[in-house]
Amino acid sequence: MRDEIRLVIPAEEEFRPVAHLVAGGLALRLDMTYDALDDLQTGIEALLALRDDPQEIVVSLAVGENALHAAVGPFSGSTLRALEQDGDELGLRRVLETVVDTFEIDERDGGAWVELTKAAAA
Repeated sequence: MRDEIRLVIPAEEEFRPVAHLVAGGLALRLDMTYDALDDLQTGIEALLALRDDPQEIVVSLAVGENALHAAVGPFSGSTLRALEQDGDELGLRRVLETVVDTFEIDERDGGAWVELTKAAAA
């Protein structure tokens, strides 16, 4: 079993730093480098920026054996179409491909969730 923290926050911009703070605390447990943590936080921020509303958004963070896992959602299916587009422009898909080791979309709880994984050491 891995340690997991589930944050339920308003999707408004002013609450996003809470997710970054918790990710940083968990990254310490893995001795994750600053660059690796910054990459994961960039991925989380890119997802959180898809929503700016008073409704709740959930950020689940879990410490794996040698990686930090994040799941962010729920999103509407139309919101995540940017992940399905494979283009040369600097879109959400390209950002996530650059900053995290893996990402995938999972349908659950009536919405789309994006799961990110970032290894602690390269």
